[in-house]
Amino acid sequence: MLFNSLAFLLFFPLVFIIYWAIPTKKVKLQNLVLLLASYVFYGWWDWRFLSLIAFSTLVDFFIGLAISKHEGRKRHFFLMISVFTNLGLLGVFKYFNFFIESFLAIGESIGYTPGFTTLNIILPVGISFYTFQTMSYSIDIYRKEISPTKNFIAFASFVALFPQLVAGPIERASNLVPQLLNQRYWSHNKFKDGFFQILVGFFRKVVVADSIGSLIDGIYNAPDIHNATSIVMAVVLYSFQIYFDFSGYSDIAIGTAKLLGFEFKPNFNLPYFSSSITEFWRRWHISLSSWLRDYLYIPLGGNRKGLVKQYRNLFITMFLGGLWHGSSWNFVVWGSLHGILLAVEKRFNLIPNKYRFFNNILVFAIVTFIWIFFRSLSFHDTEIIISKLFSFDYGKPFIGNISIFATVVYGLLVALIFDTFLFVKNIRLESYGSSLKVWWYVPITCFIIINTILFYSDANNFIYFQF
Repeated sequence: MLFNSLAFLLFFPLVFIIYWAIPTKKVKLQNLVLLLASYVFYGWWDWRFLSLIAFSTLVDFFIGLAISKHEGRKRHFFLMISVFTNLGLLGVFKYFNFFIESFLAIGESIGYTPGFTTLNIILPVGISFYTFQTMSYSIDIYRKEISPTKNFIAFASFVALFPQLVAGPIERASNLVPQLLNQRYWSHNKFKDGFFQILVGFFRKVVVADSIGSLIDGIYNAPDIHNATSIVMAVVLYSFQIYFDFSGYSDIAIGTAKLLGFEFKPNFNLPYFSSSITEFWRRWHISLSSWLRDYLYIPLGGNRKGLVKQYRNLFITMFLGGLWHGSSWNFVVWGSLHGILLAVEKRFNLIPNKYRFFNNILVFAIVTFIWIFFRSLSFHDTEIIISKLFSFDYGKPFIGNISIFATVVYGLLVALIFDTFLFVKNIRLESYGSSLKVWWYVPITCFIIINTILFYSDANNFIYFQF
């Protein structure tokens, strides 16, 4: 079920009413409603894959209890069961065909034709997110950072909670499980914050990201027939599309959770105002970057074993972070380039700090260029796009439908003005709604609702659903 679909607009109010109609003292019943609603939400896409969520939930629930009861090798043994189970699910459903295809390509390049082929495997929506979430639960218990919960309904709700189930944020058990075990109380300010953030998310997704997609998808799908001007336009606009698409999803997820009494961790913090690649990753997809830091980079040694090993750890982390995004060498190159740049920044400043404004421009330009690998359909298309960028074959850009182009300009202008306002005033969107006086809150929310309705065309998938 998509947030930007009619089904969700009917589904969520019903869940909201039933959920808050239950007395706050009956936490288990509220959690049961959330769990059932979450399974309906996910099963709306394909009910068959509910078994994977249930399996992952059962494994880590009982593994968590087992880890807490043992020390030494047995404790480590149970942790390995969790790690191999979750990574095994990812390996089969997300990467099996990728590695087989890579092996076949290598074989063919040396004249060897293996006698096996790929399988027709469907990638379950959200598997990269909920496997990381359940695995981190077992790891945290192993590290003695949290205690396991014996409340199965609460734990199952932690894994499947629908606002963040299919595309994050990747929540930690230390933050979310206590909220599921304790009473949640209605808060007028939390409602204002959540509703406002949901609307901002819809504007970012429907008015900005979807309209940009309509404009540039044709260029990325056939880059060989477009001139350099069109390619530059598509490359720059994709930076904004993926940001407003994914941050829009996160806004809706976090806002929806607030309406149910939960506090999720922020997932974006105006990343294109970063003055370094390091800062970019502290502001972009925060729940993933912090997960990779805490469960991969630091266990590898972090910065504790010298500069050379720190470079290695950064590269490995971002290499695997790229692979996490998708079963394609394009994603691996994308992540690896970020890893190299993060390593370079540990030794050199891209531009002296006193020229921060130019740093912002340079970082945006670098990130935008690397997005080419992320968005391109193949390495061949990536080569075409990069060669076109430096071909100087400039001319009239491909605009297509003028009304779509006008919507892109309008939506992007409004969204960038709003983001600049948040950055300059150092305001966090998560708590902005409750700070507005009613004479500001009402017209702004009405403005967003009207625009979302006017520019809504179809329930387009969020980009990160494919991961």
